[in-house]
Amino acid sequence: MSLEIDEFRCKGKDCCGGKVALDSAFFARIRRARVIADTPFIINSGYRCPKHNKEVGSTSTNHTSGKAADIEAVDGPQRGKILKGLYGAGFLRVGIGKTFIHCDTTETFESCWLY
Repeated sequence: MSLEIDEFRCKGKDCCGGKVALDSAFFARIRRARVIADTPFIINSGYRCPKHNKEVGSTSTNHTSGKAADIEAVDGPQRGKILKGLYGAGFLRVGIGKTFIHCDTTETFESCWLY
């Protein structure tokens, strides 16, 4: 099972109507990460239109530029597989939350953080 562009549509209500705009290099990298991880990636949040991005309280442009995703991750084994895939595919920026893992390609410096 591979990731499809539709999984990254904006999930905001009363905003853009489910627009999707993904950076092609980001999309190729996250698809590769999914293969390496050998586990489903459920995308909680991919592309966000500016209105939806503001509604969720974000001021960064990584989701609005189509270079980020939040992947559902609810337990340690699942987090481990997803992280293995992300790092193996070359992601440098990863944020770990209680129920998700964020990845993006908006910066070139390596960083990992907790939500």
